[in-house]
Amino acid sequence: MSAVYGYLRVSGTDQVLDLQRDALVKAGCDRVWEEIASGAKNDRPELLDLLDHLRTGDTLVVWRLDRLGRSLTHLIQTVEDLQSRGVSFKSLTETIDTSSPGGMLIFQIFGALAQFERALIQERTVAGLAAARARGRIGGQPKRIDAAKARQIQRMIEDGTPKSEIAAVLGIGRATLYRHLAMPSS
Repeated sequence: MSAVYGYLRVSGTDQVLDLQRDALVKAGCDRVWEEIASGAKNDRPELLDLLDHLRTGDTLVVWRLDRLGRSLTHLIQTVEDLQSRGVSFKSLTETIDTSSPGGMLIFQIFGALAQFERALIQERTVAGLAAARARGRIGGQPKRIDAAKARQIQRMIEDGTPKSEIAAVLGIGRATLYRHLAMPSS
């Protein structure tokens, strides 16, 4: 007898599973696996357990494509593996159902578009960072210890001032002070 299994995932504990859970219950899932893990992680125990439970004739349902795959390659590989095992795949948001040739085509088109969008975002990010560097701006937090503070730290160290007091006087954390002191140029 075939079964309909659902998989839902969120990346962090601050995210809510209710929307996905409600959609999967409405889709008629016999059982739902829930996971809190980054989609980029290779090791997702709940997903691996679900994949072990799937048998020929079963259907795997997700709320959206990105809940299942960590990349386009992984997503396509997973769905192709399901197909070879006689398992159907459904994505509710994109209305994809791989039990038909048309559904498989739509899946591959959506996957390609998602990959294209990620590549465009990455390209724009790299271009934006290059433009900022060309204008003299670099990313990251501003340095907490400038040249004047570095000279003051050196004087206070030579005077025997305790490191915790130096950090308090300069308004920096002790860890920041210790990192500065550990640098070869200090």
